[in-house]
Amino acid sequence: MGGKSKKQYIVIGLGSFGNSVARTLIQNGCEVLVIDRDEEKTRAIADVVTCALSGDVREPEVLSGLGIRNFDGAVVAIGADMESGIVATMLVKELGVRHIIAKAQNDLQGKILRKVGADLVVLPEIEMGVRYAANLAHGNFFDAVELSPDISMMEISVRRAWEGKSLRELNLRAKYKINVIGIKKEDGFDVNPDADEPLNINDELVAIGRNEVLNRLAEGRL
Repeated sequence: MGGKSKKQYIVIGLGSFGNSVARTLIQNGCEVLVIDRDEEKTRAIADVVTCALSGDVREPEVLSGLGIRNFDGAVVAIGADMESGIVATMLVKELGVRHIIAKAQNDLQGKILRKVGADLVVLPEIEMGVRYAANLAHGNFFDAVELSPDISMMEISVRRAWEGKSLRELNLRAKYKINVIGIKKEDGFDVNPDADEPLNINDELVAIGRNEVLNRLAEGRL
């Protein structure tokens, strides 16, 4: 790892949550050390992060030789394996990491993680379900769903300048680096839109992209 000019974090566990956290931290200029006992997962992200190691974090020696006391924080992203998540949280706490975020799958697991040293517990599946339910309750199936700290899925209304043009003509992916994954129409939802079909002014594009770009598009500032 480099000097302390950049913030340094350790991410333990490379499921979808841990992978997303690690990649987003790198995108935001941080140095990131990742650990997972699955060598295939660490190889897949090795070229992206600062350092990727394979090992079972239930073994104290895996973490003790890394000098993680000086890290700015640790993310324990092992929600599915309760034992490993608890042990990893205890160990990084004992090794002096200042701030620990731990992933849990339910409230009971969250309470245990807090007792053994987690400063913040996140429940991604539950929080995502709450977010979806809130959107459904207001009739907004894909109003704005956060997929990671800087990536979301959002509805974007078809503007007058786009009416009658196709997705292929608009080329939104090349222009704005967003992916349109569906179109909400007055008579239903098209999950596999035809790239050559003209858009209607009442259509809503369901797109995935960076929050800043999506918000500017939704507000008509791009």
